[in-house]
Amino acid sequence: MKNTLVAATFGAILAVPALADPVFGIWKTIPDDNGRFGHIEIKQCGETICGKMVASFEANGKKYKSDNLGKNIVWDMAPKKDGKYSGGKIWSPDRDKTYNSKMELVDDGNGLKVKGCVAIICRDGGTWTRVN
Repeated sequence: MKNTLVAATFGAILAVPALADPVFGIWKTIPDDNGRFGHIEIKQCGETICGKMVASFEANGKKYKSDNLGKNIVWDMAPKKDGKYSGGKIWSPDRDKTYNSKMELVDDGNGLKVKGCVAIICRDGGTWTRVN
């Protein structure tokens, strides 16, 4: 009887799906220096959070095939408290620079404020908007 109870409890624990982080989903970036923007899919990557470019758009909103599709834009991001994330990196394709990054959910989870720094020079990545 005891073994059956232990097995049932263990089975119930395994059946509970992992909770998804509220930052997971697809995000529309702000336009880059060329007016182009992308859709970045933020998801779990091992022990950290990452984001890959899954779609790219011209300034007029027309889709185009960027060489950056499938590339990591965000990686090694760790959740902190209150919708904040840090400890990761963000790559800016238009400048081909990698920054130490922080992110924060804003606008009731429909916005993602992104910031990146190299040494003491920081770049405001603006607020990305949730696509889904």
